[in-house]
Amino acid sequence: MRKLRIYIDTSVIGGCFDKEFAEWSNVLFDEFMAGKKIAVISDLTISELELAPDKVKNKIDEIPASNLIKIDINQEIISLANKYIEYKAVSKKFIDDATHIAAASLNNVNILVSWNFKHIVNYNRIKLYNSINMMMGYPLIEVRTPREVIDYEH
Repeated sequence: MRKLRIYIDTSVIGGCFDKEFAEWSNVLFDEFMAGKKIAVISDLTISELELAPDKVKNKIDEIPASNLIKIDINQEIISLANKYIEYKAVSKKFIDDATHIAAASLNNVNILVSWNFKHIVNYNRIKLYNSINMMMGYPLIEVRTPREVIDYEH
């Protein structure tokens, strides 16, 4: 069975150290470390981590290279992110959130996970992102929280 490829934004990494989100973020990281799922990040994620405390910045290094894929932000991703802004899925102020969605949409990712409820894990915005993806001939993107994608042991 093919492993799930899960794009994680910076909120998931920081969530490992946040009382509200640590339980589920850390279980997801455990699954990445064990090779049960593949973590996908972009160079935008890495850039955002540069501003984070060291413990957050270094968290991504716990995932073995064999279980981690890094996406380079290219012109096609930037163009799609700008379409999200043009069609008001998100405002220009949140171009980075739009870029995360576009990077995941264009790179064969099964699910994008985030704790960003305002601009990413938001029912109405997801509908807009997917409408724009369809209009542009791109695949739909599944967007969830870590809590929804971790394996619950029976």
